[in-house]
Amino acid sequence: MQEQRSFSVIRGVGTLVFVASVAVPGMAQEHDDQSKPLVLPSVFQAAGPTLASIQSSVDQYRAALGAVNNGNNPGPRDSGRREINWDGGGSTATSPGSTPFTVFLNTRGANITTPGTGFVQAPREGLATTFGNLTYASIFQAFSPVRLFSPLGSNKTEVEFFQPGSGSDIPATTTGFGAVFSDVDRPNGSGPLGRIGNLLASTHIEYFDKDGDLLFVGVVPASPGDASLSFFGIVFGDARIARVKITTGDRAPGGNDTRRRDIVMMDDFLYGEPKAIQ
Repeated sequence: MQEQRSFSVIRGVGTLVFVASVAVPGMAQEHDDQSKPLVLPSVFQAAGPTLASIQSSVDQYRAALGAVNNGNNPGPRDSGRREINWDGGGSTATSPGSTPFTVFLNTRGANITTPGTGFVQAPREGLATTFGNLTYASIFQAFSPVRLFSPLGSNKTEVEFFQPGSGSDIPATTTGFGAVFSDVDRPNGSGPLGRIGNLLASTHIEYFDKDGDLLFVGVVPASPGDASLSFFGIVFGDARIARVKITTGDRAPGGNDTRRRDIVMMDDFLYGEPKAIQ
């Protein structure tokens, strides 16, 4: 369901912060460019125990990004969207990858990195083997069967956009980015969101423009119980998102998922057609 939220304004030294139960838009402190008007995006979100719990929100988000999935077709494209579902044409293999993860850089314009040691695409059983934790075979479920995606040695993932078909030669921006998550148990975690206020959030997405200024922070909705699914995505009226930073859970995967430790996996990435920065 598409939702607009009301926000409270808190002013601090060199920072404008809007606090909400779901999202925190603001401007990055390091740039402090008060000349930029604040524009709020449309927000799409859902959470629940089954695929059906989020399916309609994901479908609405797809339509908002662009009805046509451009797949691996090279850009520039006037409209449409790109998707990454980690399934490799139906593969059930466990596939580790390095950082930067450039598999989709040229084909779909997404360069994916982590401060950790790399990434893994795997079904639930592969996650259990990769992270040495047998409970992972039962506490997660995939949205698009059968593989999920996770950083290794970190709970941070960044996506930077480029024009598809250009390799990394043409930096780009997109109108929106959204992602599916598995087993988000708690909306609030154990640490603050850096320099944008005192909001505590476990799984969230930070959106940045081409200058590195923070555009928006979206807190991914939670659903109690194991193997739940959550979705969060935003759409602006123009292509202004150059990079996103995703935090999944309270810490890097490996340990048990408990009341004090939320371990989260990712599934589908969806984003508007990347447009070359003018």
